[in-house]
Amino acid sequence: MRLSTSAIALVASLLVNHGAQASELPQRWVSAGGALSEWVTALGGESKLVGVDTTSQHPQSLTALPSIGYQRQLSAEGILSLRPQVLVGTEEMGPPPVLAQIRGAGVQVEMFSAEPDLATLEGNLQHLGKLLGNEAKADELFAGYEQALKQQKRWVTQAQATQKAPGVLLLLGHAGGKPLIAGKDTAADWLLQQAGGHNLATHTGYKPFSVESLAGLSPDVLVFADRALTGDAARAALFKENPILAATPAAKNGRVFELDPTLLVGGLGPRLPQSLVKLSAGFYPSQAKPAP
Repeated sequence: MRLSTSAIALVASLLVNHGAQASELPQRWVSAGGALSEWVTALGGESKLVGVDTTSQHPQSLTALPSIGYQRQLSAEGILSLRPQVLVGTEEMGPPPVLAQIRGAGVQVEMFSAEPDLATLEGNLQHLGKLLGNEAKADELFAGYEQALKQQKRWVTQAQATQKAPGVLLLLGHAGGKPLIAGKDTAADWLLQQAGGHNLATHTGYKPFSVESLAGLSPDVLVFADRALTGDAARAALFKENPILAATPAAKNGRVFELDPTLLVGGLGPRLPQSLVKLSAGFYPSQAKPAP
């Protein structure tokens, strides 16, 4: 079949426009925020990353990239030296004067919300999908995530039909030093609720831990996230620096669980559903383990 001259011109025009759109997409990315970096990778954009912040540790291959420092304490000079076309981060990213300087240098700065809810995640993924030219994959990832959380919710509802939700405290610390207690309106609180726990902290945000803050609370479960240590070393440091925790029902019954602190940075990340499954199994040990 022979195409007419006009048909050939139309096809050529479409191909040229598609190529132009693809070339307009940013090719050199810097990401500040662990969850965002993970989503960029999941959307096939890891090869575009030329730098990440210190909270971007998953997948491990990201740790080989140049570091731009902590997301809240960025340096314009360090970022601009990587010649990025776009900087992505959440409202946790800063400080504002540095971001203004980066914008002034002609770098596209894209801000995302770190609110821990599905609607926000859907919007973030759609935005990232457009920037990467992979909107179909973004929709696919969100659909799978939403399905995983629905399955998680069903399991928790079933478990709570026969067992009361355990009272939980989540402690975020550094090398065992005085930790912060995760309160309401935090990613940590969202995570505890989704895992089927009852957050005993009633304050908003993160509050420094003290003997007074523990008064009147008898946590059935302690969840700790240490930004410097992991495993047995982190657990030992926590109790050494805060011996009063050893008197809690959680410690006496061995119901103390570790959480990767990078899960709490930059909004809902792709590893959260799997982490919820592990926490739920610890919260409701008498129940059959939830499906991953």
